[in-house]
Amino acid sequence: MTQSSLQNTSYILAVETSCDETSVSVIKNGREVLVNLIASQIETHKAFGGVVPEVASRKHVEVITLIMEQAIEASGIQPKDLSAIAVTQGPGLVGALLVGIVAAKTLAMALEKPLIGTHHIAGHIYANRLVEEIEYPAMALVVSGGHTELTHIPSEGKFEVIGRTRDDAVGEAYDKVARALGCPYPGGPHVDRMAHEAETVTPLPRVWLEPGSYDFSFSGLKSAVLNIVNQASMKGVTLDRSSVARGFQESVVEVLVEKAVRAVRAYGSKQLLLSGGVAANKGLRKALEERCAKENIKLLIPPMEYCTDNAAMIGAAAYLKWERGMFSDLKMQAEPGLSLENWSVE
Repeated sequence: MTQSSLQNTSYILAVETSCDETSVSVIKNGREVLVNLIASQIETHKAFGGVVPEVASRKHVEVITLIMEQAIEASGIQPKDLSAIAVTQGPGLVGALLVGIVAAKTLAMALEKPLIGTHHIAGHIYANRLVEEIEYPAMALVVSGGHTELTHIPSEGKFEVIGRTRDDAVGEAYDKVARALGCPYPGGPHVDRMAHEAETVTPLPRVWLEPGSYDFSFSGLKSAVLNIVNQASMKGVTLDRSSVARGFQESVVEVLVEKAVRAVRAYGSKQLLLSGGVAANKGLRKALEERCAKENIKLLIPPMEYCTDNAAMIGAAAYLKWERGMFSDLKMQAEPGLSLENWSVE
C-alpha cells in the first residue's frame, strides 16, 4: 500500500470490554471490518447464573493484550499505520470498562495516535452501517441486556432518546424469565427457542403505559410469569414451559414492534434500525420484518455477529468522531452512565 493511499484511508483499532466479552477489531473507513475478534466469558459465568462484575474484569485483564496483538496481526495493518484507537467509555460495568480503557490509552500513547472514547449504544446502532448505509432521519430500536430504548437520529451521529424502559430492560426480563423456567444462562436464546417450539400459548398482559408514550415496562410481565410458575409449583401441576415462553415472547415482541412502528411514523423516519444483543432474537426479527414489509418501512438488522457486544460496532461509531477530529483526552475516565445524547457529534 502506498503512502498516499494510506493518507486517504482510516484504520481504527477498536476495543470493547463493557461487560463479559473482550473484543478487538480493526475497521477501515468506518464500514469495512478487517478483523473482529471476540473472547466470550459465557462458560465462566454459567456457573453463577449471570455476569459477576469482578470475575469479568479479571478475565478481561487475562486476555486483552493477546487479543490486541492478534487483531493487529490478522488485520494486515502495521501498528504505525493505524489512524486512531477507539474504546468503549460507557455505559457498562466500571471495572470491565477500565480494563479496556487502560489498554487503549497505553496503545494510543505508545503509537502516538488519537484516542476516541465511544458510546456502547452508539456502537450497537452504527453496527447497522457495517451492512448498509443509514438514511436520515432514522429511528433505532435498541434492545439489549441493560437497555431498551427508542432513539431518534435526525442526522449522522445525533441522538435523541424518545423512549426507554422504566424498569427491566428486555434482556434482563428474558434472563429472569429463563431462570424461572429452569433454563441455563444465558437464558434469552432458550426462551426464544421454546417459544418457537410451543404448540399452545399462555395469555400474558401487554404493558402499553400512557397513551402516546414510547417508554417500556417489563417488570409486571416478568412478575406475571413468576406468578404462573409459582402457582403451578404450589398446586403440583406440570407446567408447559414452552407455552409460557411463547406467551412471554409474544407480549414483549408486540409492544416493541408497535411502539417502534408508531415512532417511525411520528418522526418521519426513513429507516428503522434494530440494535443490541436481543436483536438476535428470531421472534423479534421475524415480527419486525413482517410488520415493516406490510407498512413499507425500510428495516436494517445487523448480522448475528454484530448484534451482541463486539468491537467492530465500536469502530463504526468511533468513525463519526474520527471524521470530525473529535478526540478524547488521555485523562478520559470510564463512565458507566454515559449519556448517548451527550455523546452526539457536534
